[in-house]
Amino acid sequence: MTDGAVRPSGAPVPVLDIGGTHVTAALVDPGTGRPVPSSVVRRPLASDGTAEGILDTIALAALELPAGHRPWWGVAVPGPFDYDTGVGRFTDIGKFESLSGVDVGAGLRERLGRRAERVRFLNDADAFAIGEYHAGAAAGHERVVCLTLGTGVGSSFLHGGLPVHDGPRVPPGGHVHRLTLRGRPLEDLVSRRALRAQYAVLAPLAEGRGLPDVHEIAALARNGDPAASETFRHVFTCLGEALAPWIMRFAATAVVVGGSIAQSWDLIRPPLSAGLGRSGGTGVRVLPARRAAEAPLIGAAHWTRVTAAEVP
Repeated sequence: MTDGAVRPSGAPVPVLDIGGTHVTAALVDPGTGRPVPSSVVRRPLASDGTAEGILDTIALAALELPAGHRPWWGVAVPGPFDYDTGVGRFTDIGKFESLSGVDVGAGLRERLGRRAERVRFLNDADAFAIGEYHAGAAAGHERVVCLTLGTGVGSSFLHGGLPVHDGPRVPPGGHVHRLTLRGRPLEDLVSRRALRAQYAVLAPLAEGRGLPDVHEIAALARNGDPAASETFRHVFTCLGEALAPWIMRFAATAVVVGGSIAQSWDLIRPPLSAGLGRSGGTGVRVLPARRAAEAPLIGAAHWTRVTAAEVP
């Protein structure tokens, strides 16, 4: 240990979940595999800030955790990112661009001092999937595809609880946002902006009326608005059609869905299942996430055990 301390094998695992608007820090109990509730820290994060400002904010959240944890951190972070080296590759995506080319791992270790000997990064969708595999809806499925629906479509193809990024059975990089459907990028058809744009086409707005956001479109659909209902049907049928060939190639037995848009599960599941069936993916279960908030933290903690040797 860098500080000469001896930490018991039962010491908690420190983790970070870095998102576009918030960073969450927590300690994960190695016995239960779940975050210690009293340890969870969630702080606002300006992803359009300077590199120093972003790293300072992340580190401040991390330093709020009680001391006495293991010095190996698991960090879930969105891509594009070099997860092996800890260097940001954010360009032309509208967030974290100041971290492009920055050694985020070194920056965090410097700020956390003796509390961080090693920092292990993984994709946030992979962290979510691993967490759902160990403590949520993906449990018991040897091959499963997990999706996070929000500003875009995050995804992870898990085999035996580990993400698969290469090979003929998964999309490029193991991520469905790189797929196309009918000649268009998938996220042009399935995303927050795609839902809003589709509704605007089906229900032209009156002068002075703003474009509703996803939760408002969902409320309209539940209240019988035909344009809102058709918006959800169209968008998530498209997702099912794009995903189905890869479900079959990967031989997945379940699709687990999380993310902010998944709060409208009652409107998502029927067209997603229909789209999967239309393209041949009829044997797969379509399930809502059980640990939506905790899963990335749980997954990040498991990742530290996969990628770093434990010390008694």
